[in-house]
Amino acid sequence: MQLNEAFLPFDTLPKALQPVTKQAWQRLCEALSQADNVADMTDQPLPSAEWPSLSAERRQALLRVLSISSFALDTLIRYPDWLATLDSGGELDATPSREDQVQLLASALENADDEDAMHRAIRRFRRARMLGIVWRDLNRPSGYTMWDTAHAVSRLAEICLEAALGWLEEFYAPRWGLPAPTRDGEPQRLVVLGMGKLGAGELNLSSDIDLIFAFAENGETQGGRKPLEHQEYFTKLGQKLIAALDAMTAEGFVFRVDMRLRPLGDGGPLVGSFAMLSSYYQDQGREWERYAMLKARPVAGDLDAGEALLAGLRPFVYRKYLDFGAIESLRELKAMINREVKRKGMQQNIKLGPGGIREVEFVVQAFQLIRGGRDTELQVASLQTALTRLPALGLLPQEVVDDLLPDYAFLRDIEHVLQALEDRQTQTLPGDETDRERVAFAMGHEDWPSLVHQLEEARERVRQHFDAVIAEPEDEVENESDEKTPGLEQWRLLWRGELEQDEALERLEEAGFQSPDQTLRRLSRLYHSRQVQSMQRIGFERLDALMPLLLDALAENDTPDTALSRVQPLIEAVLRRTAYLALLRENPHALEHLMRLCAASPWIAEQLARYPILLDELLTPDTLYTPADKDRLADELRQTLNRLPEDDEEAQLEALRVFKHAQMLHVAASDIAGTRHLMKVSDYLTYIAEVILDAVLAMAWKHLAAKHGVPSGCDSREPAFLIVGYGKLGGIELGYGSDLDLVFLHDSDGQGATDGPRPIDTPVFFTRLGQRIIHLLTAVTPAGSLYEVDMRLRPSGNSGLLVTSLAAFADYQRQHAWTWEHQALVRARVVAGNASLADKFDQLRGDILGRQRDTAVLREEVVNMRQKMRDHLATKSGGDTFNLKHDAGGMVDIEFFCQYAVLALANQTPSLLTYSDNIRILEALAESGHLPKEEAEQLRDAYLAYRSATHRAALTGDKAVGLAADYAEHRNVVTTLWQRFLAP
Repeated sequence: MQLNEAFLPFDTLPKALQPVTKQAWQRLCEALSQADNVADMTDQPLPSAEWPSLSAERRQALLRVLSISSFALDTLIRYPDWLATLDSGGELDATPSREDQVQLLASALENADDEDAMHRAIRRFRRARMLGIVWRDLNRPSGYTMWDTAHAVSRLAEICLEAALGWLEEFYAPRWGLPAPTRDGEPQRLVVLGMGKLGAGELNLSSDIDLIFAFAENGETQGGRKPLEHQEYFTKLGQKLIAALDAMTAEGFVFRVDMRLRPLGDGGPLVGSFAMLSSYYQDQGREWERYAMLKARPVAGDLDAGEALLAGLRPFVYRKYLDFGAIESLRELKAMINREVKRKGMQQNIKLGPGGIREVEFVVQAFQLIRGGRDTELQVASLQTALTRLPALGLLPQEVVDDLLPDYAFLRDIEHVLQALEDRQTQTLPGDETDRERVAFAMGHEDWPSLVHQLEEARERVRQHFDAVIAEPEDEVENESDEKTPGLEQWRLLWRGELEQDEALERLEEAGFQSPDQTLRRLSRLYHSRQVQSMQRIGFERLDALMPLLLDALAENDTPDTALSRVQPLIEAVLRRTAYLALLRENPHALEHLMRLCAASPWIAEQLARYPILLDELLTPDTLYTPADKDRLADELRQTLNRLPEDDEEAQLEALRVFKHAQMLHVAASDIAGTRHLMKVSDYLTYIAEVILDAVLAMAWKHLAAKHGVPSGCDSREPAFLIVGYGKLGGIELGYGSDLDLVFLHDSDGQGATDGPRPIDTPVFFTRLGQRIIHLLTAVTPAGSLYEVDMRLRPSGNSGLLVTSLAAFADYQRQHAWTWEHQALVRARVVAGNASLADKFDQLRGDILGRQRDTAVLREEVVNMRQKMRDHLATKSGGDTFNLKHDAGGMVDIEFFCQYAVLALANQTPSLLTYSDNIRILEALAESGHLPKEEAEQLRDAYLAYRSATHRAALTGDKAVGLAADYAEHRNVVTTLWQRFLAP
């Protein structure tokens, strides 16, 4: 069949494209004819011979490619036999596997005996693969998307880099030698880091590739004619690698290479050692280099060494704290881009212009830089992966991601079409009418205006979402400001002392400050303080931007004077940790929560000032006022610890402490907001302690087991150990400042030794385990300590063993324990440890508490102990003051009554043994008939009133005392029952 105009269905094209496409087809037919003549003279197969067998579907696809891509047309004119080759190999429908491409390029390079031949082979390989990629991108086989094109181009770049590098290493080995091994004996190769879209695996069709070259250790090459310093060797090799890809030859180029992202850019060394790179980024790394390193990924050479290098640089890229300063830098960078776009008239650039590709990338980068140190799921190079993970982390609503992902893909699709036209790196919409028609046709639109309409809608959505993340926070506050209060500019002038005193006082009074003169003096002292005046420029700028927002938030508070006095210590505490100033400035709503909580509770204000990292919690009101239940707490803590290296105990301890403080803040916030009943507040505080004790026990067991093994009969994965909680922990009544009363038990007979590399006697193992647990709970880190621990309730108190076997504990409780120790056992329960061992403890506790007792003797001993406590702790003189806990008729009287009741009655009422908390013991007494229901409810109400007041006192910083008259009714109920049941 002769190849003529009838071969392709031109009438299916838009009319505007038919003439130019027919002209392209004519050029291709002429090239095929010339190629056939050459082939005929050399007895080779005719290139055109396969074309007539193309299916109707293939011809339609060919027509589409020819009408859009001059690159594809030029390639087919130059290599007319490639279409049949790609078709028969399936490459027009699917991307070849990495293995197939590697093998294909290796075969092409086998006969390359010099660099020119290598250049030719690799360029032809790249061109053939790009023809397939352009074909698939324009025709979209079933399920094929923009992401497939981006991944295919990225894979092609990696394959070309690795093949060229391997060929150069081998070719120059006789002359230059090979690098000396590392100190660990590992062979050294060049490390090629892909940056930008190559690092992300999301290259566009005609993208530059941004690279950084590195090597592990200094030394000299071996086996060459003359040894070279590693720096010189890798520099020469890097130069050759760049030329292998970037140099323009008669065959074109492979990829344009950009090395400007390396340290010091064009003025820096082409290749850096790991030590040099680490030092540079630690000491001189700039903010924009952090953005660049977000997408860094080893793409050729020594991939494992590259991963190790990036692991070492991770702290430079991802801060441990929430780094809202990154938004400032992104905002400045975007402003610079906007100025450049405006200056150069680049509004039609779909990458850099408003609502363009770069704005989507900035949104994702902002969250990666701000949260990536904490939410390690965001430490990924791929934009697509990072964006899809944001909703689950609560950072972007799912509907926003559902907008951004398809809009980004749409913009990238247009970018690919623009670049497919000429194989040229461009993101600018065409001005030429024919090119516009080609782009519209490629994007599935009838005409250019139709495409522009969809493009404008997509860019508008992107711009709105970009502004929501990157916009100046002052804009939001000004939009919501009340006309009755000063605007941010007035607050800024007041903070800087630029208003006349009378005007400043008037502004403060209008805003609701009760003591405007005192407030003005406070602000002036802060502004002129040595701390503020000696701040570095960026820190002062952050403070200067924050203070107007803070004053505006104060004005919205009901008690602005109190809120300011409590918030100011926090501001002073973070003057040298300006990331927190940025956090508050970037999140005006977090400022509102800060004012609300600090105005209500000096305890919260003190916690935030001591541990500013807790400010992070103000960013998510949904969780701030909704404490997690025990299952969710355990899951959150497990996820937090799983993100950390197993052997980094310091980081794990710090994470435990931050977790504890953050979760307690949630409980306190819900307490203040009134969203949690008192019993629930104690429940949640107790849950926090329990999940931390679980984690600490696991950490301690793992630490000891790794060093010494475990005692015979023990499972190395599960601690054969119990932590028993007494007191408020055992009674599920923890408060904000409660310590932990603990007893440690094991179930070993004390014989034998551990089975590890450094065996120790079994009793020593368990003692060290107990010591380790106490150390982990009480050790002080920058985030404070976990809990104070009291071990005095163990058998024989401070003179007894730190850890006791269950058998020894049982013997002590049966033979030697005092009555007050049995009282304490009423409030004891297992809070962490082995489940089967916990069942044994519960059985033992029931046996001890359920014994038959002489009630007269019991009553006397309980009353004597209570009197001793009153003598030491109760209010010494009468009057109007009532100590809620220790005075007669107070909390301890109710606790002693419950303990007496259990010890006296459990032998006949086993239900009293079920629970360790006082409220449910009172319920059991009522249900069993030992106490009238009305009196049980009165005791319950009194107990809850006392506990509620002590909780509130802890939050407000007051003592747990009240006016006697306010609690007279509750005291009367308690003392009446005390007289009836326990009076001699």
